[in-house]
Amino acid sequence: MKRLVRERVVIPDELGGRRLDAALAKLLPDYSRSLIKTWIESGQVSEQEGVSLRPRSPVHAGQEYEIRGELAAAGAVEPEFVEFDLVHADPDLIVVNKPAGLVVHPGAGNPGGTLQNGLLHRFPELAAVPRFGLVHRLDAGTTGLLLVARTAPAHQRLTMDLQARRIRREYRAVTRGCPVAGGTIDQPLGRHPRDRLRMAVRAGGRSAVTHYRVLERFTANALVAVRLETGRTHQIRVHLTHVGHPLVGDSLYSRNRDGFDRPALHAGRLGARHPATDREYHFEAPLPEDMRGLLTRLAGEERDWNDFSWSG
Repeated sequence: MKRLVRERVVIPDELGGRRLDAALAKLLPDYSRSLIKTWIESGQVSEQEGVSLRPRSPVHAGQEYEIRGELAAAGAVEPEFVEFDLVHADPDLIVVNKPAGLVVHPGAGNPGGTLQNGLLHRFPELAAVPRFGLVHRLDAGTTGLLLVARTAPAHQRLTMDLQARRIRREYRAVTRGCPVAGGTIDQPLGRHPRDRLRMAVRAGGRSAVTHYRVLERFTANALVAVRLETGRTHQIRVHLTHVGHPLVGDSLYSRNRDGFDRPALHAGRLGARHPATDREYHFEAPLPEDMRGLLTRLAGEERDWNDFSWSG
C-alpha cells in the first residue's frame, strides 16, 4: 500500500528562474530531489496553466504548483503503544516530552518501539503527514521536547521556521569540568573520518552554531544552558567536547561516563509560532529525575533545578 502526498506551493521571488525540480526540493525539504523529479516526469506535478512540465522547466515567482505524489508505504513503521508524555495537542500541533532511551525513528537495530511507532498509535492521521509529523529529532539518550506537526501544511510551515531559525530550542546540560564563561561555538560539523557513529568539527562540514551559558559551577562539573541556532546531529555533544567540556555520561565522546548512564542533556524549553494561528507558543518540560539526582549529588543539596529562563 502506498501513501499519497498532497502539497500545494507558490514560488517565492527568490526562487524565480530556478529549475522546477530544484525549486520544489527547496520548498518541500522532506522529499528528495530525485523523488520530486520522478513525480514531475510521471505527471504527478501540475501547474495552473496545465502545460507539460519537465524537471528542468524554469519557474517564475507567483506560479502555483500542485503535487499529487505517492510514497512507498513505510512497512517497518507500525503503530505500537509506546510510553511518552504528551505536553500539548491541538488539530495542527503536537508537543512531546521524550524520555531517555526512546529512539525517535525506526532503523537498524530499532525496527520498532520508537517514538514514531508510538505517535502513529496515538495519532493515526500522522501516516499521511511527511516524516509522520516529526519536525526535528533528539538523540536516544536525550530527554525533552519535540515538535510534531499533525497536518502536511503544518509540517511545511514548521519545517520552514526551523530552517529559518525561528524556532527557539533551549537545553540544560551537565559538563565535565567548568567552562570559564558562556559564549558561542561556531564550528562546522561533519561525519568523523574514522568512526561513522560519531560527528566531528571538520573544515567543509555543515554550519553549526551553539550558544551556551554557565548557570552553576560545581567542584569538577557545571550546569550549562545551551541554545541552538542550527540542529546538526550530536551538535551540542560535539561542540562542548570541542571546547574541552564533554557531557557527563557521554561515552561516545568521552571515555569517562561519570557514573551516569546517558549524556546529561535535556531539551527543556521550546518556542515556536503556531503553524495555523501564528501565535507564539512556549513549552517547558521539567528536568527528568536522573538529571535532578545528578545535580543534587554535585551540589550536595536538593534544589529546584527547573528554572529555564535564559539569564543574560
